[in-house]
Amino acid sequence: MTDGEFILPRVQYSHNGSNHVSVIDMETSNNFEKHSASDVVSQARTAFNSGKTKPYEFRLGHLKNLRLFLVENGPVICKALHDDLRKPEQESYILEINFVIVEIDYAIKHLKEWMKPEVPEKPLLNFFDKIKVYSDPLGVVLVMGAWNYPVNLTLSPLVGAIAAGNCCVIKPSDQSTHTSQIMHDLLPKYLDKDCYPVYLGGIPETTDLLKERFDYIFYTGSTTVGKIIHKAAANHLTPCTLELGGKSPTFIDSTADIEMATKRIIWGKFTNCGQTCVAPDYILCTQEVEEKFLKCAEKCIHEFYGNSIKQSENLGRMVNERSFIRVCNLLKNQKLALGGNVDAGELYISPTILVDVKPNSDVMNEEIFGPVLPIVRVKDAEDAVKFINERDKPLALYIFTKSQKTKDLFIENTSSGGVCINDVLMHITVDSLPFGGVGSSGMGSYHGKKSFDTFVHKKSVLLRSFNPIGETAQSPRYPPYSEKNTKLLKFATTMLSRSINFTRMFSYVVVFALGAGITVGGFYVTKHFEQKE
Repeated sequence: MTDGEFILPRVQYSHNGSNHVSVIDMETSNNFEKHSASDVVSQARTAFNSGKTKPYEFRLGHLKNLRLFLVENGPVICKALHDDLRKPEQESYILEINFVIVEIDYAIKHLKEWMKPEVPEKPLLNFFDKIKVYSDPLGVVLVMGAWNYPVNLTLSPLVGAIAAGNCCVIKPSDQSTHTSQIMHDLLPKYLDKDCYPVYLGGIPETTDLLKERFDYIFYTGSTTVGKIIHKAAANHLTPCTLELGGKSPTFIDSTADIEMATKRIIWGKFTNCGQTCVAPDYILCTQEVEEKFLKCAEKCIHEFYGNSIKQSENLGRMVNERSFIRVCNLLKNQKLALGGNVDAGELYISPTILVDVKPNSDVMNEEIFGPVLPIVRVKDAEDAVKFINERDKPLALYIFTKSQKTKDLFIENTSSGGVCINDVLMHITVDSLPFGGVGSSGMGSYHGKKSFDTFVHKKSVLLRSFNPIGETAQSPRYPPYSEKNTKLLKFATTMLSRSINFTRMFSYVVVFALGAGITVGGFYVTKHFEQKE
């Protein structure tokens, strides 16, 4: 199996029951059962058309089984993530495994409620009718995961696809080979393999897959590849969600708690070796704030990673040589404030902070996606807003300030996928907040209820009755047309088409009736006692 002209390494489990993984070549492995993209999609289509994925019990059972996959295979998954990215165990559990478990638990808790038809408000014209909105599964969907968080970014969308009653072709990244192989080998033991096949491969296999017709495509990755996915989806008029990236700015003003802000920024930037789509990409601040930040940053890096950063088990590595070289090239002709040490043999780049960065330099013209943090000086908050608005819309925007005026300034005058004030990354952990990009940072969103809504079609249904009163009221619509009927219809469509919340109206009527009853009752009771006197 190739990625361009290179053989993609894959892994298999040892047969002695241990968690040890050994590298194999998928091209020469006798154990690998190869299926074409067409066969995989056709099989999933047949499974969906059987209707097996639609019942509540099936969806609930498979959500529980997906949860069980994560719980039972935690150590194996952590080992694979370490082999792919040298990801620390805590990051593997909290930002990958447990993140998906929380998403699953939320879906399980609300699944029955989500599946119920919605009953919107209806106008007086439809007094005798029923109106509902059904959440129909879309069919066979494609989820394409990313290598930087290969478990989270592949399985979190899958939660929504399962909850919504779809079949889903799961396409893990070819860059995170160990983790992708684990999903290929173990997920079929927990999920229906016809409904939720795992399809491995590089560029040729992905190209073949994108030639197939899907009912929805969910892609997480770079903007460049996102455009290719979007173009392929357009051939079949397939809707898609594109979770991309961009340069997420971080503004710090003089009112912020610099020590706390620095600790949060350093953690968010260097987690997963900076390979996070919502990592703070660069800092905007005044010279005064920059000096304070650098002092705190040096202290934080020492606390987080110790005296010998390279030997620290808390810092990951670049995913491959290509990414390593790309990020190293961004350091050329830059002024180092902290870090800047590299080791090609280990794909190691130390936590690095740059100062005196020019806005038109290479490091400011592409998403860094590595442990490098540039600082760009600005005069004030208004200058920072101007700087942000002159560039592509970011996936995330971070603001550190105690000033409500400054918070409002950024929220009301900038556009981004999401905003997090006085912290980084944490907004994506809130189930009730949709996560997604805008403009070049993506389209569509997910998490919580939004994941379910992403993978369903909201089907409007009007259930009319044969009530003679309703028929009489709407009879002016029929020919022969007349001036009188036109006037009646104009009145009806403007005055009687306004939505009425009948539940609320009924409660008002009940309260009014009770109030009237109490008033009348009180009047007669008072009158009775007055007559006795």
